[in-house]
Amino acid sequence: MFHENKIWIGNAGEKKVSILPGMANRHGLIAGATGTGKTVTLKVLAESFSDAGVPVFLADVKGDLSGMCRPGEDSEDMQERIKRFGLDETGFAYSDYPTAFWDIYGENGIPLRTTVSEMGPVLLAKLMDLNDTQADILTCLFKMSDDEELLLVDIKDLKAMLQYASEHASEISAKYGNVTKASVASIIRGVVALEASGGDQFFTEPGFNIKDFIRTEGGRGMINILDGTKLASDPRLYTAFLLYLLSELFESLPEVGDRDKPKLVFFFDEAHLLFDDISKSLRQKIEQIVKLIRSKGVGVYFCTQNPRDIPDEVLAQLGNKIQHALHAYTPSEERAVKTAADSFRSNPEFDTKTAIMELGVGEALISVLDDEGVPAIVERCKVLPPASLIGPVDDDEKRDIFRKDDYYKKYKDPIETDSAYEFLERLKTQQEEKKQEELDKIAEEKKAAEEAKAAEKEAAAAAKEEAAKKKKIKSAAGSVASTTAGTIGREIGKSLGGKVGGKYGKTLGGNIFAQLGRSIMGTFFK
Repeated sequence: MFHENKIWIGNAGEKKVSILPGMANRHGLIAGATGTGKTVTLKVLAESFSDAGVPVFLADVKGDLSGMCRPGEDSEDMQERIKRFGLDETGFAYSDYPTAFWDIYGENGIPLRTTVSEMGPVLLAKLMDLNDTQADILTCLFKMSDDEELLLVDIKDLKAMLQYASEHASEISAKYGNVTKASVASIIRGVVALEASGGDQFFTEPGFNIKDFIRTEGGRGMINILDGTKLASDPRLYTAFLLYLLSELFESLPEVGDRDKPKLVFFFDEAHLLFDDISKSLRQKIEQIVKLIRSKGVGVYFCTQNPRDIPDEVLAQLGNKIQHALHAYTPSEERAVKTAADSFRSNPEFDTKTAIMELGVGEALISVLDDEGVPAIVERCKVLPPASLIGPVDDDEKRDIFRKDDYYKKYKDPIETDSAYEFLERLKTQQEEKKQEELDKIAEEKKAAEEAKAAEKEAAAAAKEEAAKKKKIKSAAGSVASTTAGTIGREIGKSLGGKVGGKYGKTLGGNIFAQLGRSIMGTFFK
């Protein structure tokens, strides 16, 4: 409840224990075993921040937070609690709260989408459970897509980029480092698994604008509830998506320094899932965000069963702590209780460790920051009741609410954009057309060469035939001329020889002149 300009959480006897709005962006922790009252505490804080005009984001993992859109219902137990806290004297009344329902699958809320590029390689690597080598290759491919101005919007884009990388591994390796086909194939298998888990639905345009969480209605902050009942069944997807939202807040919001109240309070339920089996780079990214996002006016509250689920570097950043009961039946659980107790500034009125194990449902140990930012001593408190309905509303009521939301019209229909897949398909088509043109050119040149060779061969054959024909004609003409010349020469020789040498001279002269005539004609027909 927002009372006296403070986030009133509960009472330690007659003392009200509250978070100062100006210290709410110093982050917080809600811890405790299952069934000890963490969900009610979360509702009380969310309602109080909303009443203070601070928008809230929370993930509804168990499906029991949707009742915030309806006023609470009176009961004997509620009347007893109202009397115990003196709420009837503070203006307490059952109330509904401005609520926006979101769902990355678009089934139980406004579709909450993002793009592959906005998710980034670090979170995608966690999402696909890649090893360090595969994660490095994915980072290289993101760098390449940035250099080439290729938009990675949806799963098709990511698969197309990976396929291109596999086909051009050697040239990409020369520029961006070693990219092996085997590693790319492993990443592709991760992408296929991601697609099967619903990645094709939430990796698409229009990408969500994180600033749309930051809105008020009637002076109260909007309570943004992400339906996590289906999402949390895939812990990697759940944590990666919530980390993406935190990253977007960190990167998109301007520095605002210390404010009188946060711009947004972000509740990270089932926070133990976040830190299970994460890489060193991702752990460092989380630590950086938690450390610096307070300067953007955002308070982050982790909800988990045990403070040990949170790394010490992150736990040290959580100034406002609410610890519900823990059980200690084993040595490991004993150590967990001790760890939780040691995180508080002790109160001389009770033993913190013992108190943690004695707390009843709806009770908690609470330590908040004072106006100097110093943790106050821990108090044993009874937590206030929520003003809204405890428990869920049905899907039809949620549907009726989110479909009337203006943001439903903005985000309900996916948009197909011209991105890496389309570009690479065009590139592939151009390369195939160019290759076909080159093949056609080679074929034409080969055909022309063959035709030229055939024509040359035909011309050579024709020339040879013509030459043979001429030779034959010439030979025949020469033979006739030679015979004729021989006959004429013989007659002349006989005539001259007979006059000179009688019969013998006639014969000799005929032979000589016949030979002379054939020789002369032979010279002409060579």
